[in-house]
Amino acid sequence: MLAKRIIPCLDVKNGRVVKGVNFLGLHDVSSPVDLARRYSDHGADELVFYDITASAEGRQLFTDVLRKVAAEIFIPLTVGGGINTLDDFDRVLKCGADKVSVNSGALRDPSLISAAARKYGDQCVVLSADVKRQDGGWRVYAKGGREDTGRDAIEWIRSCVEQGAGEVVLNSIDADGVKTGFDLEMLEAVCSVVQVPVIASGGAGSMNDFIELFRSIPRVDAGLAASIFHFDEVAIPDLKLCLHQAGIPVRL
Repeated sequence: MLAKRIIPCLDVKNGRVVKGVNFLGLHDVSSPVDLARRYSDHGADELVFYDITASAEGRQLFTDVLRKVAAEIFIPLTVGGGINTLDDFDRVLKCGADKVSVNSGALRDPSLISAAARKYGDQCVVLSADVKRQDGGWRVYAKGGREDTGRDAIEWIRSCVEQGAGEVVLNSIDADGVKTGFDLEMLEAVCSVVQVPVIASGGAGSMNDFIELFRSIPRVDAGLAASIFHFDEVAIPDLKLCLHQAGIPVRL
């Protein structure tokens, strides 16, 4: 079995890392450059950087902060926010990103995924799906969780992978910042329809949540979290040691 990845997430607004609950009530946390350096030094397997208001504000992702973050780390970097065209892919890759995350841009133009996969390779294209429980199923949201698209999330994710998305970050809006555990039912539903790596995001509150995640759904490739890492509730080296002792393969 491949090693499970532990991935901190930087939600960036106006050049600062912020965090809220259920995508709302955002509070200032820290400098993205300082946090990125810390996570790279402390054993994170990858880092995700989201410019969380770029799509809602109809602008391009801020690249000045991104360049500074990329210069500080030595782990793979996934970047998203305001990615609407192949030029946007090119711009953030030239700033130091290894993978590019698309959400609202793909919802507006699904052909963006296939075009990017052809130009840069499937491994470069990450589908970030912001999903909320609704009417007995799951609905995908756009613009940083602000806009209900009316689309069934499972079908949307399956179709994007068929178009060439090489990885899926599944963001549970319901579980975001609540710290009651990952949405295992939703993750199981997604893993049953795709064969690419799936990253669980939203709900991590303790080391046990990661153990439960990887034991319950071995197909999940990585766990992503923000609050518990940002506020030193869980240290990444301690989490990896705990997972290793629980028999879950990780890179120590």
